[in-house]
Amino acid sequence: MTQTLPANAVKYSESPLFTQDTIPEALRRDHNTKPGVWGQIVVSEGTLNYLRENLPAQQIPAGQTAVIWPQELHKVAPIGSVAFKVEFYRIPDAAEDQT
Repeated sequence: MTQTLPANAVKYSESPLFTQDTIPEALRRDHNTKPGVWGQIVVSEGTLNYLRENLPAQQIPAGQTAVIWPQELHKVAPIGSVAFKVEFYRIPDAAEDQT
C-alpha cells in the first residue's frame, strides 16, 4: 500500500492543531474516514504513533506525514509531547459522486 496521496487528490479541509493534551478521544480509538476521503497526518512537533488494523505501528516524527486510506480503521497515540493536524483530501470526480 502506497504512503502517498493519489496525484489527483484535492485538499478540502483540515483539523485544528492537536497536542498530546488536546487529542480528541475519538482519534485515540478505532475510527475511519468516509468513502472516497483520504487523510494525511502532518506532525509538526514530537512523534505520533499511527496504528492500523493488521499493520505494524508507524511512528511519524516531526516533519513527516502518513496517509490514511478511505474507510481504513486507524487510531493515533502520542509518544510524549506532540503536535499534529489531519488534512482531508478527495478526488474531485469521486467527491461529486458522493453528494
